Amino acid sequence: MDIGFLVYPRLTALDLVGPWEVLARLPDVRTHLIWTRPGPVMADRGMEVAATVSFQECPPLEVLVIPGGPGQQTLMRHQLLMDFLRENWRTAAWVYSVCTGALLLAQAGLLKGRRVTTHWQAREALAGFGVEVVAERYVFDQNLVSAAGVSAGIDGALALAARIAGEEAAQAIQLSIEYDPRPPFEAGSPSSAPRAVVNHLESRRRAYT
Repeated sequence: MDIGFLVYPRLTALDLVGPWEVLARLPDVRTHLIWTRPGPVMADRGMEVAATVSFQECPPLEVLVIPGGPGQQTLMRHQLLMDFLRENWRTAAWVYSVCTGALLLAQAGLLKGRRVTTHWQAREALAGFGVEVVAERYVFDQNLVSAAGVSAGIDGALALAARIAGEEAAQAIQLSIEYDPRPPFEAGSPSSAPRAVVNHLESRRRAYT
């Protein structure tokens, strides 16, 4: 099974690394980090990631993962990327967007009428593409999987692993990465975080389209 992960300048590292840690542990998989050309790509906050294959040289994929991040906005008019997304939408068994990666699929014209989640601050922008946006941790809609913001990429990847290899295999992966989250604060969503914290982040909201 070939699983591809889109990488691009200023992606959010956990959007990529979380699903990678899960899906790369499936049996008999080959993973590919995909960009316009092989070589280093600087993620958001300074982490360097090395693309391993170009769009043109990427093999047929069973799973394509599209992470989000601040760099997403710059890519909304990237024609090579849009063509790559449309082609893999037609051929991949699964397409998985994490966080604002959903906006790239929407820009490619692939999400109209679909039921999708994304980062809570990007829901309004995504709905503007004619998408049914839901406030859920992860969502399945036919061959499309979408996860909410950043850390939700791990949850969605585990659920996808269960669809691919069965629940026992997914549970083994969850145990192997000791994914047993017990956050110190009830501040992981706008419904549970203190209003002052929500207001602070809202005041810093960036454009997504």
